[in-house]
Amino acid sequence: MEQVVSTNRKAYHDYFIEETCEAGITLLGTEVKSLREGKANLKDSYALIKGNEIFLLNCHISPYSHGNIQNHDPLRTRKLLLHRKEINKLWGKLTQKGLTLIPLKIYFTKKGKAKVEIGLCRGKRQYEKREVLKEKEARREIERHLKK
Repeated sequence: MEQVVSTNRKAYHDYFIEETCEAGITLLGTEVKSLREGKANLKDSYALIKGNEIFLLNCHISPYSHGNIQNHDPLRTRKLLLHRKEINKLWGKLTQKGLTLIPLKIYFTKKGKAKVEIGLCRGKRQYEKREVLKEKEARREIERHLKK
């Protein structure tokens, strides 16, 4: 069972998620401790491929509460750990279709490793967001009537 630290609920509202993949993340000691406290925010974060490496930008991990003067920078760029084949596959899809890489959640595995679930996402337009909300509302109404 995985322990979810933070989810990016805004991503599910603003994007269509085409595909997901799991990536490791390089963290400092105080960042891991802060994640264990549940102090992470993925709201405006995204992933970027530079050369043969992939990086997570704008992911806010709050400074550790019991940290000292050597605490980490909350918004620093963090490297994601993926195999070269996976990075090349993502790069090919990003260049062809105009998709973006958005982190969907940060979690700890059973073995205690911090992982990031990255989604290959396509942006929703305003009218598409409204349609999705209408569908959800219709489903809720049907559920309500079926219960009665």
